[in-house]
Amino acid sequence: MADKFVIEGGRIPKGAIEVMGAKNSSLGILSAALLTEKPCVIDNLPLIEDVLKMIKTIESLGAEIEWLDKRKIKITSKDINPENLPNEIIGRFRGSILTLGPLLARFKKVKTIPPGGCLIGARPIDTHLDAFSQAGVSISSDKKFYFLEETPDFKSFYQNPFIIDKKDLKDKAKEIILKEFSVTATENILLYSSLKDRKTIIRIADSDYEIQELSSVLEQMGAEIKGTGTHTIKIKGRKKLKGFTHKIMPDPIETGTFIVLALASGGEIKIDNAQLSFLELFLKRIRDFGAKFEVLSPNSIKVFSSKKLKMDKVQSLPYPGIQTDLQPELGVLATQSQGPTLIHDPLYEGRLKYLEELNKMGADIIFCDPHRAIINGPTPLFGVEIPSPDLRAGAALVIAGVIASDITVIENVYQIDRGYERLEERLSLLGIDIKRIK
Repeated sequence: MADKFVIEGGRIPKGAIEVMGAKNSSLGILSAALLTEKPCVIDNLPLIEDVLKMIKTIESLGAEIEWLDKRKIKITSKDINPENLPNEIIGRFRGSILTLGPLLARFKKVKTIPPGGCLIGARPIDTHLDAFSQAGVSISSDKKFYFLEETPDFKSFYQNPFIIDKKDLKDKAKEIILKEFSVTATENILLYSSLKDRKTIIRIADSDYEIQELSSVLEQMGAEIKGTGTHTIKIKGRKKLKGFTHKIMPDPIETGTFIVLALASGGEIKIDNAQLSFLELFLKRIRDFGAKFEVLSPNSIKVFSSKKLKMDKVQSLPYPGIQTDLQPELGVLATQSQGPTLIHDPLYEGRLKYLEELNKMGADIIFCDPHRAIINGPTPLFGVEIPSPDLRAGAALVIAGVIASDITVIENVYQIDRGYERLEERLSLLGIDIKRIK
């Protein structure tokens, strides 16, 4: 049976907590090790389910894995075989899609099943496939597999319609226009293009922390990348890439989660090893809502008890907007805020499912449509037995359990383990009564 969290609410957290390495950054950077035969060293890895699955996927391909320390790994992908992609992992792990770019770049063809993952709405891989098609990859499928293959005479439908820079035209740059702002599609094309001896332009590129950190690693490997942090990225790839040594940044989403935990519970928490530089709008908005906090340094913040919070609207948008991964936490905070709050997540129609669980706990929430809901507060929450619908919703429901009266039981904490390392142990150090039940 799956593990459960049992939370006895009413404890006000106090103390300090440290942020672990960024989950989403780790997956792209681990995949980058597949681009080269040279050793790659990655430090500050969070020891969570998704990261361990990515390492297992890379190992299944034939890479040599050596643990140098508790969170430090050396990967040598000299003798890997794309035919060894582990379907049993890929079918349950969406992050595995980031192996496609490196494997296509090195071996010209890949066969894969569709990746699995969180149930937060329709997340087909169409944007990835469309981008690879524009890059010159032929794509077909049967009832079970996708077949991707570079074809020298393959003619893309897109013929660089927006290249106006004379130098880009002279360099015969390959232009790829993403169908939507997608973090993983941007990463996949970055990975793929870095091992191509040509210039590639990505338009409608995502610009969040995962993209910026991966670009830094690819530059260390030898690729030339301009425009990182904007929505147009230019890559000059290489036929061969070097190895790299990199330390994963602290997780901005985990930082935001602990900030909301303090605000919703009326606690006082100092968050160390924090990543604040990608939370500018998030911090501004919670300050607008009445949150009290002090930024002690670029990597440390202290959050104080903040009574009479008044929220108005929370909208998830691609960076520099508020990340969709923090929307569920802010939804819980809205149950303790004065008056109505509109929650709007235009990205995923399943992202608001956790609000159904909050209603079971006593919240007053009206659903407008699959992307919008109005939360009326403040309302006291009480403990119930609820599932963890997905990774980020699970973390939000833990916060709800902390502020609820009586006992909350959260099932399927495997989802939470995918992104938060030893969460129950770390929260216990803040005085929260939370236990893992096998």
